[in-house]
Amino acid sequence: MSFYSYKNTGAASCPGVLSASDCTKGLSEKVCVQVKKVYDSCLYQAQQTKIKVKVTDMLPIYDCDCPQPAFTAPIIFESCRSSTINGTLRGLTIDRLCDRPNFARVRAAVDIPIEILFTDCNCREGIGKGVVTVNRDVLLCIPDESIVPFTIETLVSAICVSGNYIGDDTFEITVCVTIIMKVLAEVEMLIPSYGLCSVPPCEEFAESICDEFFSLPIFPQNPCGTIAC
Repeated sequence: MSFYSYKNTGAASCPGVLSASDCTKGLSEKVCVQVKKVYDSCLYQAQQTKIKVKVTDMLPIYDCDCPQPAFTAPIIFESCRSSTINGTLRGLTIDRLCDRPNFARVRAAVDIPIEILFTDCNCREGIGKGVVTVNRDVLLCIPDESIVPFTIETLVSAICVSGNYIGDDTFEITVCVTIIMKVLAEVEMLIPSYGLCSVPPCEEFAESICDEFFSLPIFPQNPCGTIAC
């Protein structure tokens, strides 16, 4: 079963929701863990219109690796979405602000890798890779200099609203983008602990026909409650 299987509900050594009485009960030690601490982050969501994307590696979608002829025009746009959640920053600059201590102006071009699905006039399906670039100019809280440096990273997502093929392996698309810019550093953090996790055995998938029946009470319940004499 998993940590969150109903068969594992209430296990003290598994992750789960804390009740008010659990906040201190069971805490056994302070442990040092190595994590990426998020010092600051900000969210950007917008619709980008008429973005031109040059596609590379236009390949047919087939179940075999047989050689296939080139796509035949006209190419018809079908859909697109981001192919990873990790964006790439180009031209990153961080300028600390004298009038706002601990803040900096962070500028970069954020590249979002996408995959575009299309068909040709013979109804052959294909896929190509491209990049949507969004320029960002934001304020973020930046930690002081240290031996372990901080980094700026991005979490990205994109999905197309519409698109057209305009020739020369290029699509013009309207796309909804989400960008989270984060200030991170690899740190060793001291946190309270309930001890090590107890990993339950895997629950094999099966049609649990009997489980619902077995969960019923043994004896029928009195629907009227306790009747006074």
